[in-house]
Amino acid sequence: MLTIAIDTSNTTLSIALVEDNQILYEIIETTKNDHSRRLMPAIDRMFKQTQRFPKDLDLISVAKGPGSYTGVRIGVTVAKTLAWTLKKPLVGVSSLEILARNLYEEGYVVPLFDARRQSVFAGVYDGKTYESVIADGHYDLSQLLEILSKKDKKIYFLGNDVVKYWEVITQTLGNKAIKVEDADLNIPHASILAQIAVNRKPVNDIHHFCPTYHRLPEAEVNWLAEQKIKE
Repeated sequence: MLTIAIDTSNTTLSIALVEDNQILYEIIETTKNDHSRRLMPAIDRMFKQTQRFPKDLDLISVAKGPGSYTGVRIGVTVAKTLAWTLKKPLVGVSSLEILARNLYEEGYVVPLFDARRQSVFAGVYDGKTYESVIADGHYDLSQLLEILSKKDKKIYFLGNDVVKYWEVITQTLGNKAIKVEDADLNIPHASILAQIAVNRKPVNDIHHFCPTYHRLPEAEVNWLAEQKIKE
């Protein structure tokens, strides 16, 4: 099965072409949130270098969020367009799960993205089975840490944004918290996304497939607040 994987959910742009667990091509670039300019040329280069064609694809996979609103929308839009025009199945995978699967350890793995104002997008996964322990969501960091403080296993934190909150994390969890230092493990790999996707059920309706934000955009929150005031 030939699978394309697209992850633009954060500042890292990662795409891969995987065939039957063999990585034919993978690119991972740290960008300045300019995925709209970089993504399509990167996909074009991928097909040229592997001498494959879009029509050869069997499956389209994409990171569906959470993460950057703009970044997630770009990746999902491109994936939906490919799936619709090529009439191929589409699978969306949590951006947090993709990151969590970089690590294989006894304990819990917490992939984490900064959501500002002392809040995070995060999930808690079993480090060996990758089963969800605490569902992906938008959490107040202090509340999430309070829940984690009651767990009796080591807790590994993944993601480039962990450093912003590490002092707060260790104040609550102490030595139970482990910061993963390997830079390569703190960024998403589209090849992992592809490996997950081949074992997942495709979406039923490509047109109605939407990103998973776990939080309303700030502009929409402000608009809703204004409407309440007017009422």
